[in-house]
Amino acid sequence: MKKLKTYTYTSISNAMDQLGLPKPKHPLIALVDYKDIDISEQPNTAFILKFYKISFKKHFAGAIKYGQGHYDFEEGGLSFTAPDQIVYSSDQEADYSGYTLIFHPEFLRNYPLAKNIANYGFFSYSVAEALYLSDKEKQIIFSIFENIILELDNNIDHFSQDVIISQIELLLNYSNRFYNRQFITRKPIHNDMLSEVEAFLSSYFDTDKSLIGGLPTVQDVADHVKVSPRYLSDMLRLLTGQTTQQHIHSRLIEKAKSILANSDLSVAEIAYQLGFEHPQSFNKLFKQKTKNSPVEFRKSLN
Repeated sequence: MKKLKTYTYTSISNAMDQLGLPKPKHPLIALVDYKDIDISEQPNTAFILKFYKISFKKHFAGAIKYGQGHYDFEEGGLSFTAPDQIVYSSDQEADYSGYTLIFHPEFLRNYPLAKNIANYGFFSYSVAEALYLSDKEKQIIFSIFENIILELDNNIDHFSQDVIISQIELLLNYSNRFYNRQFITRKPIHNDMLSEVEAFLSSYFDTDKSLIGGLPTVQDVADHVKVSPRYLSDMLRLLTGQTTQQHIHSRLIEKAKSILANSDLSVAEIAYQLGFEHPQSFNKLFKQKTKNSPVEFRKSLN
């Protein structure tokens, strides 16, 4: 088994140097054409990036490893990486074409985007959850990349950073729109995932799992359906109006109502059975969701 090599890229200049590319024209941002990178020289490697990376690969014949899996993107895809995430390359020969935009968090300093970029959930998506684009959408994305290239090729002036950051914001906002479209156009797949979520929660609360393991977490549900937590919550919110956490609470409250109506267990016993460490936490959540305490709800049934 080949030993995995790990590289940490702390700066844009460091990354360009490691990839055998010319020094960036701006120390905090660069846009790279994949055809200029010799991927074959870096097999079986992992990269820890200290900056943001937005990549579109037109023809992805190889595979990228994320966690324990490998994912193929023959049609290409737009992917997003936040600082300190780990990306693995494959030891398979791959045909890359497309662009990668890399920019350091310091490039955003003193701009609203420095804070607002955390609101773009797709930076927490896995590689397997890349954004697939229609031909029309690809034209939009590549026109933004080309605008950034043109700006970087110009002489840097007082307006350069404003213009480039506005282009990055435009890229992120279009990506948000296209992801929402992807959730809708892939609705059959996501409806199947929703059914899996519902079945998992039903099984969890109908057995002793909650009593033994405590309340199910968003990570537990995401692991079961094999997607990242943020992707799952964004998908569920669009399809149902509820996040994964809200789904968990809804199922929990319905189960609690059933136990309250069909058993003589005390509120404390029900709380422990559902996975709460403290009955007070159960009481608080139940009242928050139903406007009644568990005792009040039970009395209303009589």
